[in-house]
Amino acid sequence: MTKLSVNINKIATLRNARGGNNPDLLKVASDIQSFGANGITIHPRPDERHIKYVDAINLRGVVHTELNIEGNPVDKFIELVLKVKPEQVTLVPDTVDVLTSNAGWNTKKEYKYLRDVIEVFNKEKIRTSIFVDPKTESIKYAEKTNCDRIELYTELYANNYHSSREKTVKLYSDCSILANEIGMKVNAGHDLSLENIEFFSKNMPFLDEVSIGHALISESLYMGLENVINLYINKLNK
Repeated sequence: MTKLSVNINKIATLRNARGGNNPDLLKVASDIQSFGANGITIHPRPDERHIKYVDAINLRGVVHTELNIEGNPVDKFIELVLKVKPEQVTLVPDTVDVLTSNAGWNTKKEYKYLRDVIEVFNKEKIRTSIFVDPKTESIKYAEKTNCDRIELYTELYANNYHSSREKTVKLYSDCSILANEIGMKVNAGHDLSLENIEFFSKNMPFLDEVSIGHALISESLYMGLENVINLYINKLNK
């Protein structure tokens, strides 16, 4: 079974647009789990433009499935993760001013740095995942970081879904096979949607978890949050 973790950044964006607490982020997180999702993902950024650091702390008391915190492992982020102790931390190499994550780690260049960061989380028994592009070299060097998982950056697949999905998905399939061979589990995320998720899932020999936010919340405006979550779960596990 491939698990679905719902990224609730967009719920926080909507709340922050008017101030106050509407929609209630904690209630939405609770509801998402009751609708069948296997986890909640958040990506707090230094400017707190959507998820605030206090949200991460408060969510720890609400998320009973799996809490996944994504972010660039700057000191403030590391301190937050160690305080909250989520089930999973996903390391993403985004800069302070980036609109959204737009590249995976250069694991060949950064594996020593990542290894040191991951050691901190390993000591606290927090599962680690690193965000990587669909390149087998990235997977090979990811192993040197001692991470538990990789998260494959799926924008390339989404952008080529209509023009060359078979060719593109093979890059991801090859990475999943290699990761499995060397003992790492496989997550995936970014620009996955109801339109493209089923083909991706069917062609991934190993896929433990997907994290979906923007598309899922957008689709829910038309079809409803509970309905959309169950549509994803069904498509992932046909």
